[in-house]
Amino acid sequence: MASKRDDRQSKAKFNTASGLEANLFYTPDDLAGWSPERDLGEPGQYPFTRGIYPDQYRARLWTMRQYAGFGSARESNARFRYLLAQGTTGLSVAFDLPTQLGLDSDHPQALGEVGRAGVAIDSLEDMLELFDGIPLDRVSTSMTINATAPVLLALYFAVAERQGLSPAQVSGTVQNDILKEYVARGAYIYPLAPALRLAVDLFAFCLEHAPRWNPISISGYHIREAGATAVQEVAFTFSNAIAYVEAAGARGLAVDDVAPRLSFFLNSHNGLLEEIAKFRAARRLWARLARERFHAQDPRSWAFRFHAQTGGSALTAQQPDVNIVRVTLQALAAVLGGTQSLHTNSRDEALALPTEPSALIALRTQQIIAHESGVAHTVDPCGGAYAVEALTDEIERGAADYLRQIDARGGPLGAIESGYIQRHIEQAAYEYQKAVETGRQVVVGVNRFQEDAPPPPILRIDPTIERSQVERLRRLRDRRDNARVRAALGEVEATARSDRNLMPAILAAVRSYATVGEISDALRRVFGEYRESAALD
Repeated sequence: MASKRDDRQSKAKFNTASGLEANLFYTPDDLAGWSPERDLGEPGQYPFTRGIYPDQYRARLWTMRQYAGFGSARESNARFRYLLAQGTTGLSVAFDLPTQLGLDSDHPQALGEVGRAGVAIDSLEDMLELFDGIPLDRVSTSMTINATAPVLLALYFAVAERQGLSPAQVSGTVQNDILKEYVARGAYIYPLAPALRLAVDLFAFCLEHAPRWNPISISGYHIREAGATAVQEVAFTFSNAIAYVEAAGARGLAVDDVAPRLSFFLNSHNGLLEEIAKFRAARRLWARLARERFHAQDPRSWAFRFHAQTGGSALTAQQPDVNIVRVTLQALAAVLGGTQSLHTNSRDEALALPTEPSALIALRTQQIIAHESGVAHTVDPCGGAYAVEALTDEIERGAADYLRQIDARGGPLGAIESGYIQRHIEQAAYEYQKAVETGRQVVVGVNRFQEDAPPPPILRIDPTIERSQVERLRRLRDRRDNARVRAALGEVEATARSDRNLMPAILAAVRSYATVGEISDALRRVFGEYRESAALD
């Protein structure tokens, strides 16, 4: 006779972190119809379930990035130099909200936000200081910027020119994923059509002039942070990717020129096995989409290259040191899932931007996984495990079903404009929050195992930085050649009214010391601004 405890467990229903039902155990029966040759394959070969490289981390470890940027360009430059000295192998730049929204630091709407969520960049003067002493031909840089991505990338290329480099000599990624702003984050400026045009202009410019630069990082990270499940993260990321490939094709860009340059950005959240399976499912589904939907012929077009970041929304303000454990498990999932690049969040990021000691622990977490855990020695070490393979299949099926529903609603842009994608994210976020509040989802330190403890020291942004940045901007406007600036801004506006690529005009404008806000305003005069409507679908 079963014990009372055994009886209770046998009736209980257990789910993954994003709601998929978890079996008590898995057997070959859970892989009905599964083919190792078709669905698993070898590392470095289609459908890339096991990874896009045959020897994965044995040949080269993932790029260890630490997302940084706060206050002024000078302060952020000091943090960059510190991280590079500690073994970071790539920079990742956070910009403040005014920069993201195309507002100069002296704009009334920027008041109180300058340098808060990231570094304040108004002009080439700031960008030169941000990368002072950092050789751009030897450091890969990722920039989390979207609505103003063409302007910030132009500024980066202008800094490279000052170092005697051409755009062809620098490497990195600009996020440039404006579509996810409409569904998950809200840092947009222009209506959908001109925003998509700007993104594709940047594609085309990089294809011709910057062959080592990834012109987009299609982001599921923010979709997951907004509350999406693992399945939704994959599905809605790929929906946006489909829109970009189709828009590039409409501009005459061949899929086998565009697809090998696409990079992706995914969340590594709680739920170790589910996250490993999610990365594997995404790799396999993208390979099939690229080959079967877009008829790409180049194997590089089928390869899903992605950066991962540990889950910011999973961090808790309560007991922040416990976040080190969360981040470690999330980072391990990303590595076991085969990421090409990784950022590990810091323990105090639920409270503020990370302090220097917290950022160092986050970096050391990656280094320990890389050099002490042994998991980098074997490609796809979880491959073939019944539970992982069953979850991989389930996530792929679920994501593919969402894509079919999106196609039936007019495609990616139609699904965004109708609110279909937003509604599904909001519902998933609601269900998760309800589970936390009822105690069905345990969050250590929040709804179980609480304790009273004083908050740790946090990074505080000096309020004088905003005043200094505004004064710096005023002095720049006084001494620059304003006639040259007006001419450059006029050319940006004229180009926006034509069908010409905007990147050359924007690059000329930043060289003249036109500001981010001034260039964005020139585009606003032509494109207008996006106004969100209620989600109806």
